[in-house]
Amino acid sequence: MKPAEAYRWLLDYSTTTSLHRSMKSLLNWDQRTYLPKGGHSHRAQQVAAITALLHGRATDPEFAEMLAKVEASQIPGGPLSDEAVNLREWRRNYDRATRIPEALAVELAKAASQGELAWQSARRENDWKGFLPYLNQIISLKRQEAAALSTGGEEIYNALIENFEPGENAGSIRVLFDKLADAAFELLEKIEAGPRKPDPTALQGDSPASVQKTFIMEIIARLGYDLGAGRIDRSAHPFTSKIGPGDVRITTRFDPNSFVMALFSSIHETGHALYEQGLPAEHWGTPRGRPISMAIHESQSRMWENMAAKSPGFWKHFYPLARKQFPWLNKIDIDKFLFALNEVRPSLIRTEADEVTYNLHIIMRFKLERMLIGGELEPEDLPEAWNTWMERYLRLLPPDYSNGVMQDVHWPAGAIGYFPSYALGNMYAAQFYAKAEEKLGNLQEMFEAGEFAPFLGWFRQNVHSQGSRHLPRNLVKAATGEDLNADYLIAHLKRKYGRLYEL
Repeated sequence: MKPAEAYRWLLDYSTTTSLHRSMKSLLNWDQRTYLPKGGHSHRAQQVAAITALLHGRATDPEFAEMLAKVEASQIPGGPLSDEAVNLREWRRNYDRATRIPEALAVELAKAASQGELAWQSARRENDWKGFLPYLNQIISLKRQEAAALSTGGEEIYNALIENFEPGENAGSIRVLFDKLADAAFELLEKIEAGPRKPDPTALQGDSPASVQKTFIMEIIARLGYDLGAGRIDRSAHPFTSKIGPGDVRITTRFDPNSFVMALFSSIHETGHALYEQGLPAEHWGTPRGRPISMAIHESQSRMWENMAAKSPGFWKHFYPLARKQFPWLNKIDIDKFLFALNEVRPSLIRTEADEVTYNLHIIMRFKLERMLIGGELEPEDLPEAWNTWMERYLRLLPPDYSNGVMQDVHWPAGAIGYFPSYALGNMYAAQFYAKAEEKLGNLQEMFEAGEFAPFLGWFRQNVHSQGSRHLPRNLVKAATGEDLNADYLIAHLKRKYGRLYEL
């Protein structure tokens, strides 16, 4: 077979694999939304079966043969050509997949499915004892996966980070995180000593779920989310799922006493969905048409949630609509609402944390999962370690497991190595936002006028359409002209909260 024919074979093979991956995505979406309890066991078997199929395709010797044939030809061209990008990612994924035995891949998929389902009920019932066996199994399997993926003398946790962040490692991440933590502690101290205090009751009032959903759907559509190619449902933990081209779904959860939680979790997920809907459709089914990393993904969600949707310009535009849907807001001045919306206060729950303290939640999880995978910490000792770091970083002690060590779905679902992506995403977001404003002009004036298309357009051009063309750190340099720099996020936080709190 000639190299050109082999490349065509690889494209077809990749597209078929992506169709199978879409089926798995649909199973996972259903599991987290509508699956009845009686279907849990069978669903775990379904997920395990399709995982075995996907692992077999990912490690197929014929795929390796075709890949090697094309790599040795002139087809790749320049390093950023579509062909070169596909070959780079196919090679990386193949080399990693072949290091993991199929039995381990299947066991991991089954354990992650069972672990997430167990977590849903265990968290609701504050049942750490019942949850621990599932967590023990996941940690044991993830240690095996990390060891299998590791290529040298480096710590095995790096291999799990690589699942989500190509090119990153714990050492380089720690340098950035130490800088973020120091800045957060310093700013938090100034805020707590400052003269101004927001009134959190400004965010509370009767908020029927049906009204919230109508309000949310109007806002996210205005931001650019194509509801004709997506939908919004309820789930225990909000998430985004791309089933395939033309089908990118988000979920949220509602609080009847305030629309704020549902709105901002929905805008967060909309950021993810906008990225997925903006990927180059002509490359669907190949690496060139996929997101490059979860930190880049999180940069989109965190940027829309915090930098755009919690800004004065955004609310000068949408506050009249909010008052129409929630009449109790007519008694709340917009400045009072904005101050309460951006309150800085250490909290137990990561997803409810403000911008200043959020990274501290991530950094402590990074430290804990690094110790878990490295064998310095065992799952049964995790609650004590969790509480120690919560007191050290946030000066809070969880009253129970549900609001402490069991609050996140990531570990029981097997997503160990994911947490660093959130804080990395915050850094990418601040840098992207600053460069978008340099290019477009005053973003607050645009938001106040309800003009979100130019802002989204900058990301469509510089981030979304790039797919996996660049590795994450190369993407930020291509889009902004600079290497990743934590100073953009630190400057954003100091400027925003210095103004709000009159520091």
